[in-house]
Amino acid sequence: MDEHLLDPRDACAILTHGEMEVVAAMPYSSNYTLLCVVEHAGMQVLGIYKPQRGERPLWDFPSGTLYQREVAAYLLSEALGLGFVPPTVLREGPYGVGMLQLFIEHDEEAHLFTMLKEGSYEAVIRQLCAFDALINNADRKSGHALKGLDGHLWAIDHGICFHDEPKLRTVLWDFIGEPLPAEVLESFGLLQQHLTSDTQITRSLGHLLAPDEVRALQQRLEDLITQGCFPPLGPGPNVPWPPV
Repeated sequence: MDEHLLDPRDACAILTHGEMEVVAAMPYSSNYTLLCVVEHAGMQVLGIYKPQRGERPLWDFPSGTLYQREVAAYLLSEALGLGFVPPTVLREGPYGVGMLQLFIEHDEEAHLFTMLKEGSYEAVIRQLCAFDALINNADRKSGHALKGLDGHLWAIDHGICFHDEPKLRTVLWDFIGEPLPAEVLESFGLLQQHLTSDTQITRSLGHLLAPDEVRALQQRLEDLITQGCFPPLGPGPNVPWPPV
């Protein structure tokens, strides 16, 4: 099935309720990253399954939480109306609880650097930079953005985001100090209203992240709205390795 024709809600339903069959391990992954066939109600999609038990411990992130951060990134992307992160759900799989994300067919030669060179992606990449600042993305490599076969930019690999301490590491520091796009500030303002009341996104984030991480997210959101510009370099390192 063409994932570009799927409504995100339909994709999430397939991922949540479908039968999973692991067909391959994805290369060059630091954690268990498994390609699956997922079937539900006569529909079949490919998914990326990252089980909790396959996560490599990190010194600065709580163990066993990376898969939850992936789901939180998807929920925020949708709440902001950005549509960057492929549909991602929390569920049990063949190797236990983890996250399952819709696999995106993409141009394997393309990544953030090549898309910047094309010249037609600057506006959407500015939105992605603002999103990364909000979620405190500690690992925005160039290869962590995919160019779908229809040209859509997709953002993946959000396992090390949402730390309560500043950890923004990205290959995109092109817009430091420049004003945030008007549409980003508008979506941030709407999100702020949701995060200060008892809404579905607030409850979901409360289940996926620690209380201090939710508070830090709210503070970053307030700071970005108040300052109205892309943030400066924080405490290093500021660029992930390898950059692609």
